[in-house]
Amino acid sequence: MKKRTKNILRILFISASIGSLWFVPWILVKAWILPLPDTVQEQVDEAIGHGFDGMIVYVDEGGKPPAYYTGGWKNREEKIPTDYESLFKIASISKLYVAVAITKLVNDKRLSLNQSLADYFPELVGRIENAEEITVKLMVQHRSGIPNFTDNPKYWENEQENGKKALEFALDLPASFEPDKAYGYSNTNYLLLRQIIEKVIGYNHEQYIKEEILIPLGLNKTFFSLDEVELDDVMSGYYVGYDEDFKAREYGMLATAEDVGIFLRALNDGSVFKEGEQEIYSSIYKYEHGGLVVGYQSLAEYHEDIDTVVVQFINTTDFEGYEWNLSEIVINRIVKILRKSKES
Repeated sequence: MKKRTKNILRILFISASIGSLWFVPWILVKAWILPLPDTVQEQVDEAIGHGFDGMIVYVDEGGKPPAYYTGGWKNREEKIPTDYESLFKIASISKLYVAVAITKLVNDKRLSLNQSLADYFPELVGRIENAEEITVKLMVQHRSGIPNFTDNPKYWENEQENGKKALEFALDLPASFEPDKAYGYSNTNYLLLRQIIEKVIGYNHEQYIKEEILIPLGLNKTFFSLDEVELDDVMSGYYVGYDEDFKAREYGMLATAEDVGIFLRALNDGSVFKEGEQEIYSSIYKYEHGGLVVGYQSLAEYHEDIDTVVVQFINTTDFEGYEWNLSEIVINRIVKILRKSKES
């Protein structure tokens, strides 16, 4: 990859807040002020008109069969229309699954939220500042102060290869803050949590998640790697200004919008939990999430007031973060349409 492309990918991830922008482009203003369409499909079509390559929306309104809405391209080069059964790279939405796994192990007394990182990995003392004071709970909550490995410029010199040794890019660095003194989103937290799960159970954390979450919920279209799927089943991913399709890059978990929606419903109604687990989970993590990797952005939300799950997949990202802002505007408008429909 050319140096400029590497820099763009690096900056995309190290931006602390893509919502804090000096300049708001007209497309965001336009998307915000346009009259609200009557239907979700009309909103999806409008969003494609704003410049997204492809889009999938899954809506589960309590008491109704799930609904699916699509627009644009699954693969723009081959002119393949978006398919709601396409697999999508869900990125940080995967943190919800890890948090549930931690919850289950805590409930089973196999893991303690109050044990420190040093208790599980004494070899990290001196390499991760405050390892003796950082607890499992603080890592789950992003209150550990552990540096985010994706903020390290060296990580992006060969991102796909360095992903195999990602922890190295968070070692021997000063803490971002003292444990439990602030909030700082860090992918390193969840990298370490996955390793703690494996140390506790003695085998692969993916298998544990599969056995404890995916199989009980019937989620047979959720996977942990591109190695488990046919590449043609994966939605293409695009970055504004570049022709490359990022589909073949490894970015972790993949799922259909339906599988994510079923999981999110189970997370929020408690059916993913056994007795005693939901109280633990509620004390440590949230009930919805977004995900962002190059070429893929996703939002998974539950709205209690209308008892509705909305999952939105968009296969377009950009350097400035405008596409993310636009995706948030779009999903907010979709929720408004759903609320309006409930009221009528």
